[in-house]
Amino acid sequence: MDHTLIPLAAIGAIFVGLPWVVLHYITKWKTAATLTSGDEALLEELYQLAKRLDERMDTVERLVSADHPDFHPARLTPDRETDNQQLRELDRLLADRKGISQ
Repeated sequence: MDHTLIPLAAIGAIFVGLPWVVLHYITKWKTAATLTSGDEALLEELYQLAKRLDERMDTVERLVSADHPDFHPARLTPDRETDNQQLRELDRLLADRKGISQ
């Protein structure tokens, strides 16, 4: 009886157990790599916050430099066109994604 039980358990472990474990962790890996809708909402909220803070920094630096001509902003050039172009591109991508998901 013991002589047949050990080979059956080994065959079962190789052909059933091992693929099940591998496929289980592949599924976990694939689902963990995707963003949930909550993650996307959080990223969009953080993006909007960063955009507002960038605009506020531009305003504060403009006001301070108007009051103090010797003031030099910490950033190299405020409100750069290259930065704004990247923000416009990101806005367009977000709008396209919202249009697709809705």
